[in-house]
Amino acid sequence: MSAYLGELAALATSVLFSASSTVNTLAGRKVGASVLNRTRLVLAIAWLILAHALLRIPLPLLAGPERWFWLSVSGIVGLAIGDAFLFQAFIWIGPRLSMLLMSLAPAISAILAWILLGEVLSPGQWAGMALTTFGIVWVISDRKGNSRQNHIAKEHYMSGILFGLGAAVGQALGLVLAKRGMFGDFSAISGTLIRMLAAALILWGITIFRRQTSQTIHQVVDDPRAAWLIVLGSIFGPFLGVTLSLYAVQNTAVGVASTLTALPPIILLPVGYFFFKERFGWHSVLGTVLAMIGVFLLFRM
Repeated sequence: MSAYLGELAALATSVLFSASSTVNTLAGRKVGASVLNRTRLVLAIAWLILAHALLRIPLPLLAGPERWFWLSVSGIVGLAIGDAFLFQAFIWIGPRLSMLLMSLAPAISAILAWILLGEVLSPGQWAGMALTTFGIVWVISDRKGNSRQNHIAKEHYMSGILFGLGAAVGQALGLVLAKRGMFGDFSAISGTLIRMLAAALILWGITIFRRQTSQTIHQVVDDPRAAWLIVLGSIFGPFLGVTLSLYAVQNTAVGVASTLTALPPIILLPVGYFFFKERFGWHSVLGTVLAMIGVFLLFRM
């Protein structure tokens, strides 16, 4: 079991990202993507500092310039830019279709890791990645399910698709850059904190420059339900989810970790069925089975 801790962390990340995508969609439609991203980063930093204190892990002030550089760039690319694209995609086309586009991140990550890190995956792992990705694409592209998405405005559809693609690229590149900064036995929680600090510094610097600080605070305070949703999203996503994703890339290949963290579209199927009362065709069932077979291949090869 200990040999698969990286893979298990990636699977847990998928569950947490599924929960965070649901609450972030609800919150983003109330306060907007920019306010959501700024606020949840501040909350996530607070949770991470608390975790350092409770676990008696020293703050990464002396982590070294090389580690700070790579993790900071990773945070800016993946959390400030990539998540900004993702949250707007949630608002325009919903979490289910957005997470379909995020399923492209594993292939992008594998290619980037091959180019930048020299990682080599076995043929079985490549097959598992391909099968998992194909299953996810088939599930979310189910015509019967997508035909129910008639609340999507036509003028926002293509913009949402492009923003979802941008989010996938941001996540993939952010993971590869994080791998460069997570060498040795460096704490995943500390790595996440550095990434969050860098992303928050950039986003709040822009917010202050554009004189939107007061507006951001009032939008959250004036809507208690949105505020609670943002709190939950900050726990599920940037705190627990991102920390486990860093632990995953630290303990397994980037391509494997990316594939296993790309499973929220499948996990969201029962959520959509029971919570949002959506109905799906057999394509969704078969796609789920194929994706699970791909995960099995990733574990066994």
